[in-house]
Amino acid sequence: MDSSPARAKSFAQTEINWDKLDKTKFYVVGAGIFTGITVALYPVSVVKTRLQVASRDVVEKSAFSVVKNLVKTDGIPGLYRGFGTVITGAIPTRIIFMTSLETTKVAAFKAIEPFNFSEPTQAAIANGVAGMISSLFSQAIFVPLDVISQKLMVQGYSGYATYNGGIDVARKVLKSDGIRGLYRGFGLSVMTYSPSSAVWWASYGSSQRYIWQFLGYGADDKEHVPSQRTLMLVQGTGGIVAGAVASCITTPLDTIKTRLQVMDPEKRGTARQVVKRLIVEDGWKGLYRGLGPRFVSMSAWGTSMILAYEYLKRLCAKDEIDVLS
Repeated sequence: MDSSPARAKSFAQTEINWDKLDKTKFYVVGAGIFTGITVALYPVSVVKTRLQVASRDVVEKSAFSVVKNLVKTDGIPGLYRGFGTVITGAIPTRIIFMTSLETTKVAAFKAIEPFNFSEPTQAAIANGVAGMISSLFSQAIFVPLDVISQKLMVQGYSGYATYNGGIDVARKVLKSDGIRGLYRGFGLSVMTYSPSSAVWWASYGSSQRYIWQFLGYGADDKEHVPSQRTLMLVQGTGGIVAGAVASCITTPLDTIKTRLQVMDPEKRGTARQVVKRLIVEDGWKGLYRGLGPRFVSMSAWGTSMILAYEYLKRLCAKDEIDVLS
């Protein structure tokens, strides 16, 4: 959870600051936990990506039809196209993200403490800044993997090219577009994921505070410590709220970015042309293609991730820290 300032006393027993963690254990155990979550939720990303890039003449208009046809054609492995590429880069990306998230969050709380904002506002600002900066740092690794995995997700679909694995994708992209081909859509990716991360963490941090206040946990209450069950319920609810807010705000940019990354050079055009094509095909709602799966993905991933992340921090706290168990 948040590394909030001292005056947020009601959460002192549930929070574990960065300097109180066993870093080695944190990274090793965290890699295992987040790999498991990625395995569970990866098919949602495949479905979302296919809906976003489908041409007008494709009959698949719903997430269910995408899943049905993928399983019919390729079996369960079809729902994991590009997974090998993603999981290869997931560990270093996650390490960069978690490290910058926690360290930036601490610094942000200290920087805004003199302004005496309300507790939810402090949480929103500090979490939002930390989420945005950590996303910026991780994009350098994430974007090339995103380009490769998304090309594998849609290969042979709606006229898209087919490949013999991630290495074949990288080789062909480098041959046609050079190194910048692997960073196709980098600007939009930063514009999508950084605000998305900022909105998600800001919504998560502030919604938690409001929920705690609604449940009667005041800022000056030193004795009223929430149970483990209540703690997890509040964290999970915060994850759902954050996923809903972030997906609604950032889906149009994600749709444009995805199309730019997977389209062949002769069909791709500029971001403006992609927008015009989407509007011609489906009207303004075309920019929200895949909103349902993206909402499910962000909410499910966010809720699972934050519960696992908070559990990971409790599990990896140094022995002298008294945390909820």
